[in-house]
Amino acid sequence: MDMRKLEKEIAQITASHGCTLYDFADLEGLTPGKLAKFHRGISFVYQMEPWVMDQLAQGPTDAYSVLYGQVNLRIDALAAEVVRALDRTGHEGWALPSSTRSDPVNIRGDFQHKTAATRAGLGWVGKNCQLLTKPWGPWVRLGTVLTDAPLEPVKPIEKSLCGKCTICIEACPAEALKGGSWCPGVERDVILDAWACDRYKKTHFQQFHGGHNCGICTQACPVGQKVLRK
Repeated sequence: MDMRKLEKEIAQITASHGCTLYDFADLEGLTPGKLAKFHRGISFVYQMEPWVMDQLAQGPTDAYSVLYGQVNLRIDALAAEVVRALDRTGHEGWALPSSTRSDPVNIRGDFQHKTAATRAGLGWVGKNCQLLTKPWGPWVRLGTVLTDAPLEPVKPIEKSLCGKCTICIEACPAEALKGGSWCPGVERDVILDAWACDRYKKTHFQQFHGGHNCGICTQACPVGQKVLRK
């Protein structure tokens, strides 16, 4: 199949699911183990409701918990339809779950949504260890479909745009953010103590998706806050 036709179909699917920010990533050599056959990624970004995100200064709220679940369902539905479209063209697709830890010991999934998103030119990893987009900062949720289809990738983002800002680090009640700056290949431990973050969430916010949510550093980000000022 002509890749331009496939890319057009993917654009139509994303639009039908209300996703306005997505693109294609070159993941050659980055996907591990059973996923190594997938050398491309389709990365999706959904904006979260700004008024909900602005309420997270003290932690997650009921409104955020509901929105989080709803957007995850939208991401998974979009990813499933894209996989079906790839299948119709004779290509394989594999949808990363929107929010699943396949390795709970190391607090990781099968592949990082953030890696696909930076490789798709959609944003950079901030000092809060989350993807920051130019239009919405970290006030987003991510989805990813891995594929063997030779889609035309865009130029990746390979530099943090956080500069000297440390607002998210100062806001973190778990003191889990280490102040490191992201670049491709940097280890997570340079930026985040994932275990300190996880312990705090499970201790203080167990009622919200089993202690999987916090959002305090997300709310504090000035790139997200500018959405409200607009």
